[in-house]
Amino acid sequence: MVGRKRMTNIGFLLLIGLLGLCSCGSPSSDSEPVAGIEMESTTAIEAVKMETREEESTEETAEFEYESSMELDYAENFKVDYYTGGYTLLTTIMDNRKFLIVPEGKKVPEDLEEDVVVLQRPIKDLYLVASSVMDMFCELDGLDTITFSGQKEENWYVEEAKEAMARGDMVYAGKYNKPDYELMVAGNCTLAIENMMISHSPEVMEKLEDFGIPVMIEYSSYESHPLGRVEWIKFFGALLGKEAEAEQVFQNQVAILEKVATDEKTDKTVAFFFVTSNGLVQVRQSSDYVPKMIELAGGSYIFENLGDPESKRSTMNMQIEEFYNGAKDADFLIYNSSIDGGVATIDELLDKCAVLKDFKAVQEGKVWCTTNDMYQQSMSIGYLIEDIHTMLQEKEEEMKYLFRLE
Repeated sequence: MVGRKRMTNIGFLLLIGLLGLCSCGSPSSDSEPVAGIEMESTTAIEAVKMETREEESTEETAEFEYESSMELDYAENFKVDYYTGGYTLLTTIMDNRKFLIVPEGKKVPEDLEEDVVVLQRPIKDLYLVASSVMDMFCELDGLDTITFSGQKEENWYVEEAKEAMARGDMVYAGKYNKPDYELMVAGNCTLAIENMMISHSPEVMEKLEDFGIPVMIEYSSYESHPLGRVEWIKFFGALLGKEAEAEQVFQNQVAILEKVATDEKTDKTVAFFFVTSNGLVQVRQSSDYVPKMIELAGGSYIFENLGDPESKRSTMNMQIEEFYNGAKDADFLIYNSSIDGGVATIDELLDKCAVLKDFKAVQEGKVWCTTNDMYQQSMSIGYLIEDIHTMLQEKEEEMKYLFRLE
């Protein structure tokens, strides 16, 4: 191909030289063009250009062929496909949205499907609304790719995010249902990473896309296995081109689970709950990842067949009486503080729900509470399983995301 192009170029130069000689022989610039010469030169030039374009197009097409797919251990709601030339295709299974990551300096392949969103590396100026993903970006050393935050500085429990906002490296761009479009357009926002809450505001998603800001929804909360949620770090690792780093972080969490699994399981039961402002008790459906974590830690969730696994909902509300009948004999209680900031003592818990004083776990002093940052610490799942395991074994060890209520 190189030799043929060189010969074509030499012929082209000789033709230009001959045309130059013809031009020198003309009496003046006002003379009429010689019939056929101008047509011939134009045809030759276009032929060279066309051949060059065809060769470039052929080379580009040859670089974009399917190579392989990322292997996943637990996650079921995304996939990553790799193509020659360094191209990566990310797909979110629930909505079948596709995102083609184009390497820096490479061209966008031709004949892409209309619904494929093209993102050019380096990835930057992201709008992050899905707060549980922030921890993953920090683990991947990718915080500098996020310019716009869906949380205010004071609402972040991820310290790196708070510090970035304090420095001005990251700015508040509004909640998921009321983003600051003008700010993001002016700042060349390239992608909005949302959670499932955006489904309640489809007009916002439509408007973002009208402004040229594509929307990616992360569905980690739909993963049935706790480590499936953690494995979403591979999805964002592929977005940033940091697959090796993502794999290492994921394997660290797998190692924690494998360590916990070596101990014998107990028959101790656990109730995981939260008391709402209107006096109801919010609990997890039995198919949710929290009951699965309790099981992996060696215990049993107190509600065996609660809720509809097909609904994909994580929680449901109960009347106090129903919760009392189902959980009063649980060996352990864990209060979920990620919504209301939690409680510090058993007395504070009883102020929220007085009937808890009759619960077996309260009377035996086996009441625990999650730390406030648990929800935003998506990479905490392995450690939280380890903490629940320690609680069930009644070992006096320091924990990361659980503490006992006194």
